[in-house]
Amino acid sequence: MLKVNIENISLKNGGSYRLLLNNINFDLPERKIYTILGKNGAGKSTLIKALTGLLNKNLFSIKGKVLFEGKDILSLNENELLQIRLNNIRYVFQDAANSFDPLKTFDYYFNNSSAPKEQIDELLKYFLLPPYDEITKLYPYEISGGMAQQLSFILAFIANPKLIILDEPTSGIDYTIANLLLIKLKEFVSSGKNSVLFVTQDIEFAQKISDKISFLHNQTLSSFEEAQQFFNNISEGELIGFKKSYEELK
Repeated sequence: MLKVNIENISLKNGGSYRLLLNNINFDLPERKIYTILGKNGAGKSTLIKALTGLLNKNLFSIKGKVLFEGKDILSLNENELLQIRLNNIRYVFQDAANSFDPLKTFDYYFNNSSAPKEQIDELLKYFLLPPYDEITKLYPYEISGGMAQQLSFILAFIANPKLIILDEPTSGIDYTIANLLLIKLKEFVSSGKNSVLFVTQDIEFAQKISDKISFLHNQTLSSFEEAQQFFNNISEGELIGFKKSYEELK
């Protein structure tokens, strides 16, 4: 489904470049959940934004290819990118509240989906949110960051994309909602030829949900390994570092 071969990602600084990431290579097949673990500042968000063409081309330089079903995302024009994001790849931002237009109620977002009201209401109930007729009257600034994340999950699911990419999906939600999300993501990948890629510092969530895990460290990405094998190989010091970093994020 997704084949990533990125030589490097650099930040432009006048006439020079500062290297952020290099040698990022992996394949994400269908029906799999892949996780990238990394501490604060490791470049996780930069990496997954690069995969969907979300990095500002005036500020970042990317060398390499990101093939989604044979098409190189990095070489697509804006129109083609919008179509892929609309129909095939949904990205859930960590700062979900700021990903919504503050001048539009949630009615705008649900009306622009092709999902029936009953399906939306079912997901709202599943994620313990107010019903459709109530939530659609609200503006993004009228809800919490956690609710914004949950609504972003719902908008991703009702689009039924081939790939969902999530940035720190458990950072603004409690344990109950995290478990509901885990179940729904597993249902998503088992229901068709769908896949999930997410970045996190939440080790417990990663252990429960991942088919394979990789570690973003020292500007590069390790090979993806089966979850149990990954945790057998990672050092205790690195695990403690993850947990400390994640608690600071929370």
